[in-house]
Amino acid sequence: MYAIVKVEDTVRIPPERFGDDIDNVVEEIVQKTFEGTMRKDQGLIVVTENIKTMGEGIVIHGDGALYQKVEFDALTFKPELQEILDGIVCEIVEFGAFCHIGPLDALIHMSQIMNDYVEVDSEGEMIVGKEKKQTLKTGDSVRARVVSVSLNELSARESKIGLTMRQPSLGSHEWLKGGSTEKDQKKKEEPKKKEEKEKGKK
Repeated sequence: MYAIVKVEDTVRIPPERFGDDIDNVVEEIVQKTFEGTMRKDQGLIVVTENIKTMGEGIVIHGDGALYQKVEFDALTFKPELQEILDGIVCEIVEFGAFCHIGPLDALIHMSQIMNDYVEVDSEGEMIVGKEKKQTLKTGDSVRARVVSVSLNELSARESKIGLTMRQPSLGSHEWLKGGSTEKDQKKKEEPKKKEEKEKGKK
């Protein structure tokens, strides 16, 4: 889930930047320091804006840098348990599929992809259901439910997010439209073949 939160923190302005426009320097440092970082209970900071300095900064003896309190709005992303999200499959592996959900990646384990036995073709980047012949491949858009969240505050990319698509109204967008299986394709082709046969008889 995306949310805009108000954040207060302190940034370090090195002495060599004292001659520059302080507002521009603060904005640059805030963006470099906080964007892409994980904050406890708030999630991953995606974008920072409306950056303001608060009061006067402090110079610490022996350092020479200016420590300035700042306030800014942060667009954050934090997946919540049981939340339904849309994503894009970015990688097929032996044990399932990874997909982009916003700025993070999540895993759909092979046991959570569909109500069917599945065959994983990691080289061909495809997962196929044995009975229904539904397919899932790199680049497919999917709708899934969040079933586990373990956010890593030290390294956002190391966060572990688990998804499931084994529930009604979840899965590949193609499945949800109803045109995703070999059986469906054959059903669509049957009326056309009958029409062609009847035209041939006439």
